[in-house]
Amino acid sequence: MEKFDEAFSTSARSGMVVQNLSGEMAYFSFKPTPLPPEPPVEISPPMLSLLIEANRKVAYLDARSDKIPNVNLFLSMYIRKEALVSSQIEGTQCTLDDVLDPENEENANIDVGEVINYITATDFAIDRLEHLPLCMRLLKETHAVLIRGVRGSDKTPCEFRTSQNWIGGQGSTLKNARYIPPSVDDMKTALSQLEQFLNSADTLDPLIEAALIHYQFETIHPFLDGNGRIGRLLITLFLMQKKIISKPILYISCFLKMNRVEYYDRLSEVRRSGNYEQWILFFLQMILETANDALESINELEELHRKNIAWIETIPARTRDNALRLFEYVEAKAIIDTTKTADALGLSYNTTAKTIEVLHKFGILEPSAKRGKASLYSYTDYLDILRRGTEL
Repeated sequence: MEKFDEAFSTSARSGMVVQNLSGEMAYFSFKPTPLPPEPPVEISPPMLSLLIEANRKVAYLDARSDKIPNVNLFLSMYIRKEALVSSQIEGTQCTLDDVLDPENEENANIDVGEVINYITATDFAIDRLEHLPLCMRLLKETHAVLIRGVRGSDKTPCEFRTSQNWIGGQGSTLKNARYIPPSVDDMKTALSQLEQFLNSADTLDPLIEAALIHYQFETIHPFLDGNGRIGRLLITLFLMQKKIISKPILYISCFLKMNRVEYYDRLSEVRRSGNYEQWILFFLQMILETANDALESINELEELHRKNIAWIETIPARTRDNALRLFEYVEAKAIIDTTKTADALGLSYNTTAKTIEVLHKFGILEPSAKRGKASLYSYTDYLDILRRGTEL
């Protein structure tokens, strides 16, 4: 395999490979140039066409999301899916059912814990964005939430690295790594420059800016762990700051999971040759397909909601109110157990069990497991829509 220092240009539009230390301790790392690229990004006719279509579809998705019944419930579930797939990209062995299992609320294993942390970190970052501009402080605080109590929690949470890291296969070293990010001093300079770009009045289209920012963050790789998850979340945060989206509805992890090799190859190509344009084309295609997938899911979930409400409305009045309350709870949880549901709704166990049976007869709920005294039921049709792209 070609060594890192031989695979990258020593002077490119995107940066250069520089030597650190000397003698037997010598190694090479990548020193990125600040954004925006110079010469400026060339917007070819294919890129312009893709850019217009991606912007149009994202704007439509944002407007469409305002009309979803119980939009906060939808967003909550969508964030869970993104958290799961983003964590799967980093090697987390966990399914959507694991994340939604009510027993895991108190007894999460490490894999489930990583996904729950990502959900919490997303909510935290979006809330902080109302009080802070998108900056390195906000990313560090989000990082602390992301890796608290899970794998990587021993790797300086809330702090940028103070040592050299590298990317490669298991057992790789600085001598044979596939990619070596900037040295600590170069990292500090690059982060300062990135923060300026994040809040600059650059004239580039925000989607192109988002592509450049994600590339630059992944290239700098400022944390010892969690860079991929923070880098993907950064796209959503930037587009929300720019008012391109008003809520967290655009998540890219399913696309990246399916196109992982090409994703890494295109990032590497920017570092190798300075060709930002091929990366931006890939990024815009990712945004367009992600928006289309989100719209498809919204339409399917909305139709499912309407169909099930129509069925519940046919239930005799004495049972209907409890059934409607249970259905709203089911849409928020997707997987429920009878005891916790009874407590949450303030109903007796027997009333809850009977109401669950009503939804079961309509095909809304299906028994999924029995653990001790806990009977679990799944909103199967809902889960089938959300599960797409989350399979291990």
